[in-house]
Amino acid sequence: MDFNEIRKLVQLVEKAAISSLEIEEGELSIRIEKHPAAGLAPVVPQPHAAYAHAAPVYAPAPAPPAAVAPAAAPAAETAAPSHLLEVKAPMVGTFYGSPGPDKDPFVRVGDRISPGQTLCILEAMKIMNEIEAEVGGRVVEILVGNAQPVQFDQVLFRIEP
Repeated sequence: MDFNEIRKLVQLVEKAAISSLEIEEGELSIRIEKHPAAGLAPVVPQPHAAYAHAAPVYAPAPAPPAAVAPAAAPAAETAAPSHLLEVKAPMVGTFYGSPGPDKDPFVRVGDRISPGQTLCILEAMKIMNEIEAEVGGRVVEILVGNAQPVQFDQVLFRIEP
């Protein structure tokens, strides 16, 4: 990938309704993020090994805010009890809850899961990335609908360990 190709990708991210783009080509991995206050999106080359496995990001759910959220806020942005673990999207992509349109979902609300079990697929640049559970527990919430776009670090599932 040469400089002109990278510059075209930066321009694409600037014009598109996305906040970040991640590309892997051979040993090269590039992540471009758009920040509202910045002019050009930074291009950060990273070693390919850092993205060899797109593992979900687990974090304790945030504490509920002191102020009441506006009525127009979507349900997906509501705070979860602090004992729940959140499975977050490790990349920008399209969420698929089943292996195919006519197949059963990987998990449903109330299902018991074990480490290594596939929770969903995130499609990014025509590559299907299986997102696996890192902990066992029970699925409490699925916050994304099938075939919906997701952003980096967006909460996909809430798990009760």
